[in-house]
Amino acid sequence: MFTGIVREMGNVAAFDGSRLVVVAPETAAGVSIGDSVSVAGVCLTVVEAGDDRLAFDVVPETLSRTALGRLEAGEGLNVEPSLRVGDQLGGHVVQGHVDAVGRVRSTEPEGDGRRVWVDAPEDVVRYCIEKGSIAVDGVSLTVAALDDDGFEVALIPHTLAVTTLGARAVGARVNLEVDLVAKYVERLLVHDRSET
Repeated sequence: MFTGIVREMGNVAAFDGSRLVVVAPETAAGVSIGDSVSVAGVCLTVVEAGDDRLAFDVVPETLSRTALGRLEAGEGLNVEPSLRVGDQLGGHVVQGHVDAVGRVRSTEPEGDGRRVWVDAPEDVVRYCIEKGSIAVDGVSLTVAALDDDGFEVALIPHTLAVTTLGARAVGARVNLEVDLVAKYVERLLVHDRSET
Protein backbone atom coordinates (compact mmCIF):
# COMPACT_ATOMS: atom_id res chain seq x y z
CA MET A 1 0.00 0.00 0.00
CA PHE A 2 1.17 3.52 -0.82
CA THR A 3 0.06 7.09 -0.14
CA GLY A 4 0.67 8.75 -3.51
CA ILE A 5 3.24 11.05 -1.91
CA VAL A 6 6.28 10.64 -4.15
CA ARG A 7 9.46 10.18 -2.12
CA GLU A 8 11.94 10.39 -4.96
CA MET A 9 12.20 11.06 -8.66
CA GLY A 10 14.21 8.18 -10.10
CA ASN A 11 15.52 7.52 -13.61
CA VAL A 12 15.42 4.51 -15.88
CA ALA A 13 18.93 3.03 -16.05
CA ALA A 14 17.88 0.19 -18.35
CA PHE A 15 14.75 -1.57 -19.57
CA ASP A 16 14.83 -4.56 -21.89
CA GLY A 17 11.08 -5.11 -21.92
CA SER A 18 11.06 -7.38 -18.89
CA ARG A 19 13.78 -6.24 -16.45
CA LEU A 20 13.50 -2.62 -15.34
CA VAL A 21 16.48 -1.05 -13.58
CA VAL A 22 15.85 2.26 -11.83
CA VAL A 23 18.35 4.67 -10.28
CA ALA A 24 16.75 5.82 -7.01
CA PRO A 25 19.42 6.20 -4.29
CA GLU A 26 17.14 7.25 -1.40
CA THR A 27 14.66 4.44 -2.00
CA ALA A 28 17.37 1.85 -2.70
CA ALA A 29 18.95 2.62 0.70
CA GLY A 30 15.75 1.70 2.54
CA VAL A 31 14.34 -1.36 0.75
CA SER A 32 15.23 -5.02 0.42
CA ILE A 33 14.65 -7.75 -2.14
CA GLY A 34 10.97 -8.71 -2.05
CA ASP A 35 9.74 -5.26 -0.98
CA SER A 36 7.06 -3.43 -2.94
CA VAL A 37 7.85 -0.08 -4.55
CA SER A 38 5.54 2.17 -6.56
CA VAL A 39 7.25 3.04 -9.85
CA ALA A 40 5.25 5.55 -11.92
CA GLY A 41 2.20 4.41 -9.95
CA VAL A 42 2.77 0.69 -10.58
CA CYS A 43 3.40 -1.64 -7.63
CA LEU A 44 6.53 -3.63 -8.47
CA THR A 45 8.59 -6.11 -6.43
CA VAL A 46 12.27 -5.45 -5.86
CA VAL A 47 14.34 -8.34 -7.29
CA GLU A 48 17.77 -6.67 -6.95
CA ALA A 49 18.85 -3.80 -4.72
CA GLY A 50 22.18 -2.01 -4.91
CA ASP A 51 23.71 1.20 -3.60
CA ASP A 52 21.66 3.46 -5.83
CA ARG A 53 19.69 1.08 -8.07
CA LEU A 54 16.68 -1.17 -7.91
CA ALA A 55 15.68 -3.85 -10.39
CA PHE A 56 12.17 -5.14 -11.05
CA ASP A 57 10.72 -7.86 -13.28
CA VAL A 58 7.87 -6.49 -15.39
CA VAL A 59 5.56 -9.18 -16.79
CA PRO A 60 3.37 -8.95 -19.93
CA GLU A 61 0.22 -8.45 -17.79
CA THR A 62 1.75 -5.30 -16.28
CA LEU A 63 2.95 -4.05 -19.66
CA SER A 64 -0.53 -4.51 -21.17
CA ARG A 65 -2.25 -2.51 -18.40
CA THR A 66 0.22 0.32 -17.80
CA ALA A 67 2.38 2.85 -19.62
CA LEU A 68 5.62 1.15 -18.50
CA GLY A 69 6.20 -0.54 -21.86
CA ARG A 70 7.31 2.71 -23.47
CA LEU A 71 10.01 3.58 -20.93
CA GLU A 72 13.42 4.56 -22.24
CA ALA A 73 16.82 4.93 -20.56
CA GLY A 74 17.13 8.27 -18.77
CA GLU A 75 13.39 8.80 -18.41
CA GLY A 76 12.19 10.10 -15.04
CA LEU A 77 9.92 8.04 -12.78
CA ASN A 78 8.00 8.77 -9.60
CA VAL A 79 9.20 6.39 -6.88
CA GLU A 80 7.56 5.64 -3.52
CA PRO A 81 8.43 2.80 -1.14
CA SER A 82 5.49 0.99 0.43
CA LEU A 83 3.81 2.42 3.50
CA ARG A 84 5.10 1.09 6.81
CA VAL A 85 3.19 0.90 10.09
CA GLY A 86 3.44 4.29 11.76
CA ASP A 87 4.11 6.24 8.54
CA GLN A 88 2.03 9.34 7.93
CA LEU A 89 -0.78 8.88 5.37
CA GLY A 90 -0.42 12.23 3.65
CA GLY A 91 -2.16 11.46 0.35
CA HIS A 92 -4.79 8.75 -0.01
CA VAL A 93 -4.75 4.95 -0.07
CA VAL A 94 -3.03 3.90 -3.31
CA GLN A 95 -2.49 0.25 -4.19
CA GLY A 96 -0.29 0.61 -7.24
CA HIS A 97 -2.83 -1.41 -9.23
CA VAL A 98 -3.29 0.72 -12.34
CA ASP A 99 -6.88 0.96 -13.56
CA ALA A 100 -6.11 2.44 -16.97
CA VAL A 101 -3.70 4.49 -19.01
CA GLY A 102 -4.77 8.07 -19.67
CA ARG A 103 -3.38 10.73 -21.97
CA VAL A 104 -2.60 14.37 -21.16
CA ARG A 105 -5.13 16.46 -23.10
CA SER A 106 -3.90 19.92 -22.15
CA THR A 107 -1.62 21.74 -19.75
CA GLU A 108 -2.00 25.42 -18.90
CA PRO A 109 -0.01 27.60 -16.48
CA GLU A 110 -1.99 28.98 -13.55
CA GLY A 111 0.06 31.37 -11.42
CA ASP A 112 3.07 29.35 -10.24
CA GLY A 113 1.14 26.10 -10.75
CA ARG A 114 -0.46 24.35 -13.66
CA ARG A 115 -3.88 23.01 -14.66
CA VAL A 116 -3.73 19.67 -16.46
CA TRP A 117 -6.58 17.83 -18.21
CA VAL A 118 -6.22 14.08 -18.60
CA ASP A 119 -8.34 12.04 -21.00
CA ALA A 120 -9.38 8.78 -19.36
CA PRO A 121 -11.58 5.80 -20.18
CA GLU A 122 -15.19 5.84 -18.95
CA ASP A 123 -14.26 3.10 -16.46
CA VAL A 124 -12.04 5.66 -14.71
CA VAL A 125 -14.16 8.79 -15.15
CA ARG A 126 -17.19 7.14 -13.54
CA TYR A 127 -15.29 6.89 -10.23
CA CYS A 128 -14.13 10.52 -10.29
CA ILE A 129 -15.82 13.29 -8.36
CA GLU A 130 -14.80 16.90 -7.94
CA LYS A 131 -12.56 17.21 -4.88
CA GLY A 132 -12.11 13.42 -4.85
CA SER A 133 -8.75 11.66 -5.09
CA ILE A 134 -7.01 10.09 -8.07
CA ALA A 135 -3.45 8.84 -8.58
CA VAL A 136 -1.67 9.93 -11.77
CA ASP A 137 1.68 8.19 -12.32
CA GLY A 138 1.58 7.37 -8.61
CA VAL A 139 0.95 10.95 -7.43
CA SER A 140 -2.05 11.52 -5.15
CA LEU A 141 -4.04 14.40 -6.66
CA THR A 142 -7.40 16.09 -6.19
CA VAL A 143 -9.86 16.18 -9.09
CA ALA A 144 -10.58 19.86 -9.86
CA ALA A 145 -13.08 19.40 -12.71
CA LEU A 146 -14.67 16.68 -14.84
CA ASP A 147 -16.19 16.17 -18.25
CA ASP A 148 -17.34 13.06 -20.12
CA ASP A 149 -13.85 12.34 -21.44
CA GLY A 150 -11.61 12.99 -18.46
CA PHE A 151 -10.68 15.09 -15.47
CA GLU A 152 -8.63 18.14 -14.56
CA VAL A 153 -6.11 18.50 -11.74
CA ALA A 154 -4.44 21.62 -10.36
CA LEU A 155 -0.74 21.06 -9.74
CA ILE A 156 1.05 23.15 -7.13
CA PRO A 157 4.66 24.27 -7.68
CA HIS A 158 5.97 21.63 -5.23
CA THR A 159 4.33 18.79 -7.20
CA LEU A 160 5.70 20.19 -10.45
CA ALA A 161 9.21 20.29 -8.96
CA VAL A 162 9.40 16.91 -7.18
CA THR A 163 7.44 14.62 -9.55
CA THR A 164 7.52 13.81 -13.23
CA LEU A 165 4.19 15.58 -13.77
CA GLY A 166 5.99 18.88 -14.32
CA ALA A 167 7.53 17.42 -17.50
CA ARG A 168 4.45 15.66 -18.90
CA ALA A 169 3.48 17.25 -22.23
CA VAL A 170 0.26 17.05 -24.20
CA GLY A 171 -0.17 13.51 -25.50
CA ALA A 172 1.91 11.87 -22.75
CA ARG A 173 0.58 8.57 -21.46
CA VAL A 174 0.03 8.37 -17.69
CA ASN A 175 -0.94 5.56 -15.31
CA LEU A 176 -4.25 6.12 -13.53
CA GLU A 177 -5.62 4.60 -10.35
CA VAL A 178 -9.00 5.63 -8.99
CA ASP A 179 -9.79 5.96 -5.32
CA LEU A 180 -10.24 2.48 -3.86
CA VAL A 181 -13.08 3.65 -1.62
CA ALA A 182 -15.20 4.52 -4.69
CA LYS A 183 -14.88 0.97 -5.99
CA TYR A 184 -15.94 -0.52 -2.67
CA VAL A 185 -18.94 1.81 -2.41
CA GLU A 186 -20.06 0.84 -5.91
CA ARG A 187 -19.63 -2.86 -5.15
CA LEU A 188 -21.65 -2.58 -1.94
CA LEU A 189 -24.44 -0.67 -3.67
CA VAL A 190 -24.63 -3.13 -6.58
CA HIS A 191 -24.62 -6.10 -4.18
CA ASP A 192 -27.29 -4.45 -2.01
CA ARG A 193 -29.56 -3.80 -5.02
CA SER A 194 -29.19 -7.40 -6.26
CA GLU A 195 -30.55 -8.71 -2.97
CA THR A 196 -33.73 -6.61 -3.06
